[in-house]
Parts: sequence; C-alpha cells; structure tokens
Amino acid sequence: MDFGVGNLGETSDSRGSGTADLKGIAEMPADAEAQRPTWSGRLEFILATVGYAVGLGNVWRFPYLCYNSGGGAFLIPYLTMVLVCGIPLLFMEFTVGQYTRLGPVHAFAKICPLLKGVGLATVFISFVFCTYYNVLMSWALYYLFNSFGMETLPWKSCNNTWNAVGNCSSGFPGNDTHLQSASQQFFDNRLLEKTRGIEDLGGLRWELFGCLVLAWVIVYLCIFKGVKSTGKVVYFTAVFPYFILFALLINNVQLPGAKNGILYFVTPVWSKLFEVKVWLNAAAQVFNSLGIAFGSMISMASYNKFNNNILRDALIVSVANSFTSILAGFVIFSAVGYMSHIHNLPVDNIATDGPGLVFVVYPEVLSTMPAFQLWAPLFFIMLLCLGLDSQFATVEVAVTYIKDEFGAKVLPFLKREELLVLAVCFVCFALGIPHITKGGIYVFQLMDHYTAVVSLVFLAFFEVVAVCWIFGVPRISLMIRRMLGKSPNIYFRVCWLLLCPMLVLCILVSSIIQYTPPHYGKYEYPVWAEWVGWGVSLVSIVWIPFGAIQEIYNNKGSLLQKILINPVPTILQHSSRSPGVIKNLKEWSPLRVCQLVQSVSALASDLLSACCSLIGLSHLLEKFVRLL
Repeated sequence: MDFGVGNLGETSDSRGSGTADLKGIAEMPADAEAQRPTWSGRLEFILATVGYAVGLGNVWRFPYLCYNSGGGAFLIPYLTMVLVCGIPLLFMEFTVGQYTRLGPVHAFAKICPLLKGVGLATVFISFVFCTYYNVLMSWALYYLFNSFGMETLPWKSCNNTWNAVGNCSSGFPGNDTHLQSASQQFFDNRLLEKTRGIEDLGGLRWELFGCLVLAWVIVYLCIFKGVKSTGKVVYFTAVFPYFILFALLINNVQLPGAKNGILYFVTPVWSKLFEVKVWLNAAAQVFNSLGIAFGSMISMASYNKFNNNILRDALIVSVANSFTSILAGFVIFSAVGYMSHIHNLPVDNIATDGPGLVFVVYPEVLSTMPAFQLWAPLFFIMLLCLGLDSQFATVEVAVTYIKDEFGAKVLPFLKREELLVLAVCFVCFALGIPHITKGGIYVFQLMDHYTAVVSLVFLAFFEVVAVCWIFGVPRISLMIRRMLGKSPNIYFRVCWLLLCPMLVLCILVSSIIQYTPPHYGKYEYPVWAEWVGWGVSLVSIVWIPFGAIQEIYNNKGSLLQKILINPVPTILQHSSRSPGVIKNLKEWSPLRVCQLVQSVSALASDLLSACCSLIGLSHLLEKFVRLL
C-alpha cells in the first residue's frame, strides 16, 4: 500500500526520480552539519543512549512485571516485542534525528508538517518528566547520606523517633497484617514525612530540598557543555551500574534462600501466554524502557555524524537494555528470596514494584547483609547513575529545542550556552519543589501516572502515524540509504508499515479500555486532582491538534487543498534540481487522497476488530487451559 509517497519506490523504473529525491533530501543536512556539534566518538553516543534507556524502570518495574506475567514465559512476549517494536522504532528515531540533524520539533516540522505538533509534544512531555524525575535522585541522595558512619542502618530497627512503635516490625510482617516494616516507616515517616493526602501538602522537607538542589547541581555540571561534557560523563554513569549489578548478583546468590527467589522469578507459567494483557504489558515495557516518543533519542542522534551506523547502535542499545532488565531481575529476586528465607514468608508477600522496591524492600535487604556498610552506599550510587543518565537526556530535549528555535535571539542575550542550560535546570528545579513537600509523594504519583502512562501512549501513536504512514516507509528507506549506503531490509519495512502501528494502536486501545484512576497505595485521589492530572496530560497532547490546525490555516486554497499540501515533507523541497518531487506533488489528486483515507480507516477498523477478537480468543483459551 502506498501511503502518499508518490513514485518514491526503489524499483529500477523509478531510479531517476529516486536519485533526484536523494539530492533534495541530502542538501539540508549538509548545511546543518557544519554548524551543529557532534559527539567526540561513536562510543560516547552509544553509552549516552544506553544510559538513557537503562534507567530505574529496569530495576523496579521489569522484575516484578516478569514474575507477575508468567515468570520465564514472559520472556517470550517480551523478546518478541523487542524484535517487532523496540528495535524498529528505535532505528526509526535514530534515523530522523541523525538525518535531519535537528531536535524533535524541527525534525517533525520538516518530515510531516501536518503533525508537526508531535515534535513539540515530545518536548513538553520530556520537560514535565524531568521536573519530577530528579526528585527520585534526591531520595537516593538522602538514603546515600544515611548509609554512612552508622553501626546499623537507620531503617533497620523500630527504636527511632519516627517509628510508630505499636505498628512497627523490624522485619517484613507480610501483606496479611496491619504492621509496617521499619524500612517502610523510614520511607513514609522519615524521608517523606507523609501527610494523609494531596489535600494537605504540609510544609517543605528541607533536607529533601537540599538534596534536590544537589541533584540539579550534579545534572548541570554534567551537561552544561552540551554533548562535549555529557559524552565524558557517560563513561562512568553508564558503565558503573553494571559493576554494581554483577557484584550484587555474586553476593546475593550465595545468601540462603536466594535460589527460591530466582526460581520464583524465572519459573514459567505457560497459561499466561494466552492472556492479551501479558503481551500488551510486554509491548508497553519495551516502549517505555527504550524511551520511545520522549524525543530524547532523536535529540541525541541529531549530534551524530551524518554517516554514523545507527543500525548497529540501535541493536546495541536494545540488547543492552533487555540484558540489563533480566540481570536486574536476578539481582532483585535473589535478594527477595533471601528475605523470604529470613522472615519465613512467601516471596509474593515481599515482592513489589515501583519506588517501593528500591526504597523500601531493597534497603531492608541491604540492612541484613554482611558488610552492609559497603553494599548500601554502592547500591544508592548505582541508583544515582541510572537516574542521572535518563535525566541528562530529557533535559537535553528542552535545551536542544530552545537552541534550534530561539538560538539566534536567546544566545546573544545570555552570552553563553552554559547560561541557557542553567536557566532550564533552574526552571525544572523550581517546578519540582511541590514534590518535596510533606504531601509531595501524592503529587509525584499523580504526575507520573498522567505523564508516563496516559500522555505517552497517545503521543507514541501519532509519532508512528506521522513517520511510518504519512512521511512513508520509502522515504525513511531513502534517508537510510543516503546515510548508510544501503536501504533497510524487508524486516524493518514491514515492521514500520504494519506491525509497529498495529502494536501501538493495540496499546492505545487497551490503555483506554483498562484505564483506572490514579491511586497511591490505598489512597484514592479526589476528583479535582484527577482533573489536574488530565490537565497535565493535555499540556503535551494538545500541541498535536494545535499544530495541525495552524498548518491548515496558514496554507492557501480550499480545505481539501490545504490538507493535500500538508503531508508533503518540506525536507524534500530544498533542491531546485529535484523534478521528481514536483512530479510527486502533482500526484496528490483528491481521488488518491480519498483512497488513502479510506484505506487507512479500513486498516484501523480491522486492527480494532482484531484487538477485540484477540481478547475474546484469549478468554476462550484461558478457560480451555483451566479445563486441561
């Protein structure tokens, strides 16, 4: 099916027009390369993208998701989604960034003017994300400082001023009692000084305020010189966590009960493979872990040299991300098995996901380990490294946008680029202050739910539509052939044309059907807080229709003519020696566009029907397995 790309195929009959198009495509990056800075070496880009992809979610989400979705059997849908969704979409984002040598806003404005709002939406979602993500780094710093100079770790016992003595257990009481562990009370009553709800934010936690200031100072010092400074920092921040993970694994597997925890993690439950939710969870995990649709991968790839082998880089990043997730699963569940052995509790009474895993469960594990004075600081330094790499990339999205859009006006005023980075960091720090109030955990959970879950799925769908369908797979292939000397194989073209849009649409439909209001533990948010959350989501999503309306309004002619002109990528219009482009524009007849819209609508209808059929089929298969 031809998604509005004219005769841009790669057959021998179209070789002449294809060559002309290549000339048109190639001209813009040639001008940009002379001005835009680049990574000092290929390894710096790989480490930066691996560091961004490998974050806290690999440690606190994947292990729990794996054991809760079929154990070892979950690896089948997970690795399948890596192959058909993760690698192709990452390769696509690398292609857009490296070829255009622009941040996501200007890149999307050139490849798909009608959906140029997708680029601006990625900037806003990354900006909102980095305002609260660094709060996790302040927590890690707080735990790190409390790990030094003490005979016992402060979250080990109930003999502290912040403990509710009648409700405290020095070990894990299990999920079936009203008691709380000492580590849970340290997190709630000492770190957060948690209030009863978002209605009561309380005052500032001044210790966390100082930790947040320090976290932003670290981020600034690592990125203030752009890719030149970030490229050097990632040699440590991207590599060091692997030394700690392997050291913890070697230590943990020698502990009593570790074998039971690992078996609980990897033992396959084959019946789970017949549940659609498990496959959708696998796709969502791959999507979120690789950071698709945040714009960070496009921004970092824009600093590559034009002929850098992005296919190799996409494979390395995807493999490293999946390997780290599995490695973290063994580390976490070997420790959870050890705790279940000590407290004589089932593993599922201890295992959890989210921040509670790394700030409640694992600190409790560390407090009982031999040589905890060594392992506790190393673990929290590892968390800092994992979080900082992701923070670098999201802040860089905002900085790149400001430089690309307002650089000529802003940089003469600020005199130095370092001051621009400082201004962005300060604004993000100021917007993060509500998260370090005594009720800040409720604000944090609300922002995370509506940013990293709701907004991201909508944004990802429109990104895939803009690049894979409107811009078109043949045009992506031409860009790759210009950079790498050969076109992508049939595997990538099929994934871009059918499989990736289908999977993203399935995730979007599933997210809408299975939507649940945000909550924190047993606390349910008031209605006004949910409206605030939807407002946060709209901050990023609203730019997509706004951008489309602006483009249609600015073009001349009838409404149909305006829509016909919009899908044409302006990146193909830079060369007057490109008659193939003019020819292709004339082929956008109203009849052809109507056929295109009808075909896309039919495909979307078929995909929705397939989703419903799969859900029904999964229920039947599940009943059949139970009968067996």
